[in-house]
Amino acid sequence: MAEFVKAQIKGDKVVVFLKPTCPYCILAKDVLSKYKFKSGHLDLIDISGRSDMGSIQDCLQQVTGARTVPRVFIGEQCIGGGSDVDSLDRSGKLEGMLQAIGSLQ
Repeated sequence: MAEFVKAQIKGDKVVVFLKPTCPYCILAKDVLSKYKFKSGHLDLIDISGRSDMGSIQDCLQQVTGARTVPRVFIGEQCIGGGSDVDSLDRSGKLEGMLQAIGSLQ
Protein backbone atom coordinates (compact mmCIF):
# COMPACT_ATOMS: atom_id res chain seq x y z
CA MET A 1 0.00 0.00 0.00
CA ALA A 2 2.93 2.32 0.63
CA GLU A 3 3.72 2.03 -3.08
CA PHE A 4 0.22 3.30 -4.01
CA VAL A 5 0.46 6.29 -1.66
CA LYS A 6 4.02 7.17 -2.65
CA ALA A 7 3.23 6.80 -6.36
CA GLN A 8 0.53 9.48 -6.02
CA ILE A 9 2.78 12.04 -4.34
CA LYS A 10 4.82 13.97 -6.91
CA GLY A 11 7.04 17.02 -6.63
CA ASP A 12 4.88 19.23 -8.84
CA LYS A 13 1.40 18.13 -7.74
CA VAL A 14 -1.07 18.73 -4.94
CA VAL A 15 -2.58 15.47 -3.73
CA VAL A 16 -5.47 15.21 -1.29
CA PHE A 17 -6.49 11.88 0.20
CA LEU A 18 -10.10 12.34 1.28
CA LYS A 19 -13.58 11.04 1.99
CA PRO A 20 -16.25 13.16 0.26
CA THR A 21 -18.61 13.40 3.26
CA CYS A 22 -15.94 14.56 5.73
CA PRO A 23 -16.37 18.26 6.63
CA TYR A 24 -12.60 18.88 6.79
CA CYS A 25 -12.18 17.24 3.38
CA ILE A 26 -14.87 19.55 2.00
CA LEU A 27 -13.04 22.51 3.57
CA ALA A 28 -9.74 21.49 1.93
CA LYS A 29 -11.45 21.05 -1.47
CA ASP A 30 -13.20 24.41 -1.15
CA VAL A 31 -9.98 26.24 -0.30
CA LEU A 32 -8.04 24.59 -3.12
CA SER A 33 -10.85 25.27 -5.60
CA LYS A 34 -10.03 29.00 -5.39
CA TYR A 35 -6.77 28.38 -7.25
CA LYS A 36 -6.27 27.75 -10.97
CA PHE A 37 -4.19 24.59 -11.22
CA LYS A 38 -2.44 23.40 -14.35
CA SER A 39 -4.11 20.32 -15.81
CA GLY A 40 -3.13 17.21 -13.84
CA HIS A 41 -1.58 19.13 -10.95
CA LEU A 42 -4.40 18.62 -8.41
CA ASP A 43 -5.40 15.07 -7.51
CA LEU A 44 -8.32 14.44 -5.18
CA ILE A 45 -8.16 10.78 -4.20
CA ASP A 46 -11.38 9.44 -2.66
CA ILE A 47 -10.43 6.53 -0.40
CA SER A 48 -13.95 5.89 0.93
CA GLY A 49 -15.45 2.60 -0.11
CA ARG A 50 -12.10 1.17 -1.22
CA SER A 51 -11.35 -2.31 0.06
CA ASP A 52 -7.84 -1.08 0.95
CA MET A 53 -9.00 2.12 2.72
CA GLY A 54 -7.67 0.98 6.12
CA SER A 55 -4.30 0.09 4.63
CA ILE A 56 -4.08 3.47 2.91
CA GLN A 57 -4.83 5.23 6.20
CA ASP A 58 -2.26 3.07 8.00
CA CYS A 59 0.31 4.09 5.38
CA LEU A 60 -0.64 7.76 5.76
CA GLN A 61 -0.09 7.33 9.52
CA GLN A 62 3.44 6.05 8.88
CA VAL A 63 4.25 8.76 6.33
CA THR A 64 2.59 11.77 7.99
CA GLY A 65 1.99 10.89 11.63
CA ALA A 66 -1.81 10.95 11.22
CA ARG A 67 -4.27 8.56 9.61
CA THR A 68 -7.17 11.00 9.50
CA VAL A 69 -8.34 12.58 6.25
CA PRO A 70 -7.84 14.79 4.51
CA ARG A 71 -4.10 14.42 4.18
CA VAL A 72 -2.91 17.18 1.89
CA PHE A 73 0.43 17.00 0.10
CA ILE A 74 2.01 19.93 -1.70
CA GLY A 75 4.73 18.33 -3.70
CA GLU A 76 6.13 15.64 -1.45
CA GLN A 77 5.42 17.55 1.78
CA CYS A 78 2.34 16.80 3.85
CA ILE A 79 0.95 20.11 5.08
CA GLY A 80 -1.73 18.50 7.23
CA GLY A 81 -5.51 18.51 6.92
CA GLY A 82 -8.41 20.80 6.11
CA SER A 83 -7.89 23.39 8.83
CA ASP A 84 -4.16 23.52 8.01
CA VAL A 85 -4.91 24.27 4.34
CA ASP A 86 -7.42 26.91 5.42
CA SER A 87 -4.90 28.55 7.79
CA LEU A 88 -2.20 28.62 5.11
CA ASP A 89 -4.67 30.18 2.67
CA ARG A 90 -5.79 32.82 5.17
CA SER A 91 -2.18 33.72 6.00
CA GLY A 92 -1.32 34.08 2.30
CA LYS A 93 1.30 31.32 2.43
CA LEU A 94 -0.61 28.69 0.45
CA GLU A 95 -0.39 30.46 -2.90
CA GLY A 96 3.39 30.80 -2.58
CA MET A 97 3.71 27.10 -1.76
CA LEU A 98 1.63 26.19 -4.82
CA GLN A 99 3.67 28.52 -7.04
CA ALA A 100 6.93 27.12 -5.67
CA ILE A 101 6.12 23.65 -7.03
CA GLY A 102 4.83 25.04 -10.34
CA SER A 103 1.29 23.69 -10.00
CA LEU A 104 -0.57 26.92 -10.79
CA GLN A 105 -1.43 28.31 -14.22
